[in-house]
Amino acid sequence: MRLMCDSGKASWRKSSYSGSDNNNCVEVADNLPGLIPVRDSKRPSGPVVVFSAEGWGPFVAAVRGGRL
Repeated sequence: MRLMCDSGKASWRKSSYSGSDNNNCVEVADNLPGLIPVRDSKRPSGPVVVFSAEGWGPFVAAVRGGRL
């Protein structure tokens, strides 16, 4: 399934999982119903990965569990 969103409407914030050294910064937007876009803060005009709301939880669990 391919998810599309208008990332221009996204309200971006730095993820709590980003490193404090500013080299591994991930931004997420949680203001788009049903979608969670993610981007690299160093490349704000670069690609955006979009998760469904249902897919976000398993993704975060995999990151927390060290599987990603």
